[in-house]
Amino acid sequence: MPVQYDIIVYGRVQGVGFRAAARNQARSMNLKGWVENNKDGSVHIVVSGNQEQCGQLIQWCRNGSGYSWVERLEIKEMSQGQLSAFFIKY
Repeated sequence: MPVQYDIIVYGRVQGVGFRAAARNQARSMNLKGWVENNKDGSVHIVVSGNQEQCGQLIQWCRNGSGYSWVERLEIKEMSQGQLSAFFIKY
């Protein structure tokens, strides 16, 4: 059964390749959704897929990409929406 999550990632996650790495990670797991920078320096992710794969992406977010430093996550389960292939919002 598909699930959908709204994730806010706090820490040093802008200007370090976090969005591109998150997109690549999500695409490698065939997840749908998007990632964007927030004005407050956090990164916003909406992801949809099966529970296990979404859980793997959430775990990846806790560790971050090579140059990022993740302080904390805010995760909310959402009702399913229509999402396409995972992309970066600009």
